Amino acid sequence: MDDPLLVRVRALIEALPETSEKLSHGAPMFWGGRKTFACFHAGQYDEGRRGVWIKADDGVQGELIESDPERFYRPKYMGPSGWVGVRLEGDVDWEQVRVLLEDGWRLVVTKRALRALEEARR
Repeated sequence: MDDPLLVRVRALIEALPETSEKLSHGAPMFWGGRKTFACFHAGQYDEGRRGVWIKADDGVQGELIESDPERFYRPKYMGPSGWVGVRLEGDVDWEQVRVLLEDGWRLVVTKRALRALEEARR
């Protein structure tokens, strides 16, 4: 059975056009078109704590970590590229996670996918 946190992350991502999921190094990796924008980890890289790594725009990683270092962190491997880790334990602000996932998705998808999201929201 899937981790309930993964199920929740997956549902947020599936609401975005042109996304797919593939396993990479044992972790679910989420793609927007041909590029990755999120990865779910069941704790293997953060002292057993579950989280999602999300592609972020310049400066966002530092701002989030500074604002709440218990919730946000610089993930292994992807952190140097600006990705932000979000711990998914305790009192999770799922609307914030949704926005961060959408922002990461927007950084990698085609204009066609962006238009599809805008049309779906009308």
